[in-house]
Amino acid sequence: MTRVLVTGAGGPAGVAVIRSLQRRGDVEVFAADMDRWASAIYLVPAERRRLVPAGRAPEFVDVVAQMCREDRIDVLFPTVDVELPRLAAERDRLAADGTLLASPALGTLETCLDKLALARACTRTVRVPRTELVGTPQATSGWEFPVIVKPRRGAGSRGVRTVFSAAELESVHAEEDLLVQELLPGDEFSVDVLAGLDGSVVAAVPRARLRVDSGVAVAGVTVHDDDLVATASAVARAVGLTTVANVQLKRDADGVPALLEVNPRFPGAMPLTVAAGVDMPSLTLDAVLGRPLPEHVDYAEVANVRYLEDVFLPLAEVLPAPQVTPETADA
Repeated sequence: MTRVLVTGAGGPAGVAVIRSLQRRGDVEVFAADMDRWASAIYLVPAERRRLVPAGRAPEFVDVVAQMCREDRIDVLFPTVDVELPRLAAERDRLAADGTLLASPALGTLETCLDKLALARACTRTVRVPRTELVGTPQATSGWEFPVIVKPRRGAGSRGVRTVFSAAELESVHAEEDLLVQELLPGDEFSVDVLAGLDGSVVAAVPRARLRVDSGVAVAGVTVHDDDLVATASAVARAVGLTTVANVQLKRDADGVPALLEVNPRFPGAMPLTVAAGVDMPSLTLDAVLGRPLPEHVDYAEVANVRYLEDVFLPLAEVLPAPQVTPETADA
C-alpha cells in the first residue's frame, strides 16, 4: 500500500484530493491541517489524523518532514498556497527520507505565485492583459477605464477591486505591492491542467464558474472549447508545469482567451474535473511514483452544484487542541 499525506484538509482542495485517493483502494491516506476542526481530517481513520503548524510558522517544514519520516509517507500532497514553495524548497530533503512531493517545481511556483512574473513569463506565448506594477511610471497612464487593481501575490480574489478613473488610480498606494491590469469584458473560465513530470500536458479541462462563494466555485460546468484548452496548455508549458495547476482565463473584446492567473495547486472545484473523467489527484500520484500516464485524457461535459455535508463522530475522536507556546503564538 502506498502511504500518502494530504495537507490542508480543511479546504475544498484537500477534501477533493483525499476523496480521490481513497477511491483507489491501494492507498493509505493520512490527513493533516492546522485546525483540529478541519473537516477532511475526519474522513480518514483516527490513527491517520494529524495536526501541523500554520504554513507560515518557522517550524512547519521540520514538523511535516518529521511526520513523513515517522509515518513512512511515500507521497506528500500539499494543497495550501503558502505551504507550496516552502515544501518545494525542501524537495530533495524529503526525497532523501523517502517522501516524494506531489507539486510543481519551486521555480514554477515562484513564477505562478507572483502575478507580475507570470504575466512576463507568458506574454509572448498567449494573450496577456496589460499588467503594470503600482508605483512605476507606466502604471498611471494609457489606460482605458475601468481597470482592475489586484495584489501582486495572493489567491481567492482577495483584495481585487475595480478602479473607474485616473484620479482613483492615482490614489492607489504603491507600498501595498499591487498591480494594475486591463479589464477584460468577456466570460471567465478556470482550466484544470495536468502535466506529466516531463512537462507534457496530459489533460486540460475548462470549467465555467457559474456561482462562486468566497472564491470557490459552488456551481459549474465543464465545457469543450479548443481555444481554452490550447491557451491553458500553452501557459502550462511556458511556466514549466508538472503535476496540477488551475489556469484562469477570460476572453477579451475579440473573444480571445487571455491569462488572468495560475493557481499552481489542486483547485477547490477539482471534484467537477474528476466527475468529468479526469481524476487528476490519482493520475498525479501515478506520475510521482514513476508510473506511465496516458498521452491524453479526454473529458465529458458535466455540471455540478455543491452543498454542505456533515461528518459526525464521537467527541472522544476530536483531536486535542495543540499546545500554544510563545513561538507558535507569534507565528
